[in-house]
Amino acid sequence: MLEKVDLGLKLRKKEWKQQRSILQRRLYDLSQATFAAGMPVIILSEGWDAAGKGSTINELTQRLDPRGFKVWPIRAARTHEKARPWLWRFWLKLPNRGQIAIFDRSWYGRVLVERVEGLASESEWRQAYRDIVEFERTLADDGHIIIKFWMHISQHEQRKRFKALEKDPLTAWRVQPEDWHHHKQYDKYVLAVEEMLENTQTEWGPWTIIAATSQPYTFWKAYTTIIAALENSLRARGIDPDSIGAKATAADASALSETEDRAGYEMADVADLVETLTAEPDDTHSSDNNTD
Repeated sequence: MLEKVDLGLKLRKKEWKQQRSILQRRLYDLSQATFAAGMPVIILSEGWDAAGKGSTINELTQRLDPRGFKVWPIRAARTHEKARPWLWRFWLKLPNRGQIAIFDRSWYGRVLVERVEGLASESEWRQAYRDIVEFERTLADDGHIIIKFWMHISQHEQRKRFKALEKDPLTAWRVQPEDWHHHKQYDKYVLAVEEMLENTQTEWGPWTIIAATSQPYTFWKAYTTIIAALENSLRARGIDPDSIGAKATAADASALSETEDRAGYEMADVADLVETLTAEPDDTHSSDNNTD
């Protein structure tokens, strides 16, 4: 499945610079609209170590009203949390009506790191698939908008980023021995990720796989995915998203359209990728294109 993701997708820095302010303004306007409409939004940022999860969250929140969102960095469950149902600690972090909760890692750790590292038994992580789907269905039925990202990079690209971080004294602390351990387990994690995507891809909680080799493309893809999801949700509630905030000028719309064409915006969605699990393997694969 993941081998079919085109990791060569990229966006030139010049093009990204032209689009950034437009996308920031649009996301801000939509966040204000969802607040007024009382629509809670959940954004999950999952992906490989060093794939850019934190950087993307930082970028997305640059122009948002800080009163309207909360970022939750998720770590291993604490002792008192382990004494309760495993999803309990996440219920406590759900957004209020009209607010945005952004998770830097999430409940999917149960079927990823806890599975691969043996921190959860096979029966526990298999049961977690159903727990997660039902959990997200409950949230969606209650009016939550759920947006899920998997940021994908190759093992080679991950190694390259780790080494670059280690060379700089100011960032060396970000690479810990456990990160290299996970890196060596890359193939095992690929299997876990693919099963996660297959078992938790739903109408109410769809996955978006971002080819995260190029940082400008990663940011652009995250922005456009969230913007589209918020616009569709507002439209479903009878609110015209085109009437929200400062309308884009013809030049803005043209620039966005041209960028979508160049960046290959209509990337294969997760549903199509899932179908390839049972198909014959493709003999040709795109080579890794490492960009900034």
